[in-house]
Amino acid sequence: METPKAKTDEQVLENKIENLIAIGAATAANCIPCFEHLYEKAINSGITLAEIKRVSEIAGQVKKGAHIALTNSINELISIKETHDLPCDKTANKSCCS
Repeated sequence: METPKAKTDEQVLENKIENLIAIGAATAANCIPCFEHLYEKAINSGITLAEIKRVSEIAGQVKKGAHIALTNSINELISIKETHDLPCDKTANKSCCS
């Protein structure tokens, strides 16, 4: 039998937060089946469409920054001088999600 303390130790984040993180991860990973499954779960647990939309937007912005960084690395490896500014590097002093 599981004690209440053991349950608390295992579940550090609220279910809502975990669901939103999972939706963001599915979005960033381009996993449509994961997103569809998590979307159903989120709607059934009371997460709003606005919340789902926002976490998906944030994940998309982070993914965009990662794609720019990858493109810059590829360009450097194949000796192309073209680089693109990252939306979230230290010199920009902002996050990809803002």
